[in-house]
Amino acid sequence: MNTLTTVLSSTLPLTCGWAVHAWRLRSTLDTARRDPLTGLHTRDGFTRRATALLKDPRAIVVLADVDKFKRINDAYGHAAGDALLKATADRLAHHAGRSGVAGRLGGDEFAAVLLDDHGSGGDQLAVLHGVLARPVDGQDPNVRTTVSLGWVRAADFPGEDLSALLRRADEAMYAAKQARAGTRRAGLGRLVATLAGRRAGRTGARTDVPRVGVAA
Repeated sequence: MNTLTTVLSSTLPLTCGWAVHAWRLRSTLDTARRDPLTGLHTRDGFTRRATALLKDPRAIVVLADVDKFKRINDAYGHAAGDALLKATADRLAHHAGRSGVAGRLGGDEFAAVLLDDHGSGGDQLAVLHGVLARPVDGQDPNVRTTVSLGWVRAADFPGEDLSALLRRADEAMYAAKQARAGTRRAGLGRLVATLAGRRAGRTGARTDVPRVGVAA
């Protein structure tokens, strides 16, 4: 018994130490994968979670871009712009729920993967578009704008990975923004050739190929 007690007393602190170290490491990694302003997943963290969700046939990939964000910053200051980004992030995360995931890809661009339980993705995103356009609580009522949404149902393109689906959603979002349509579902045509997942007109995109329209 004395020997067992001695062994336990010598190994327990070491075991506890490793457990605390592992917890701190997981916490540090999770923090590194979170955007400091919005609390959403950064691109790496979003990619990990979203890729897993794409195995579910109900998955919908959404790309969201704040309309005329520079105008808000210029007119009301960066604090107001930050408040708008934070509100957009909170609302998108709430809509994604615990079964989905939302992330900030950079600047005023966000992405999400939602699980569509009832096959009503278009209706859900129309509701989300309205929610995202609401004024920001505690801010000047004029600190508001719309958010253009492009989306694609992953089951429509079973051979495509997250990067390809985001490109389709990105092109649909751009079409929605140009038409001031609010939301747009990606069509079934071929993808525009892009570089590093950027659509035509964005930094890093090829300019020697025609753009393909998307279905409403």
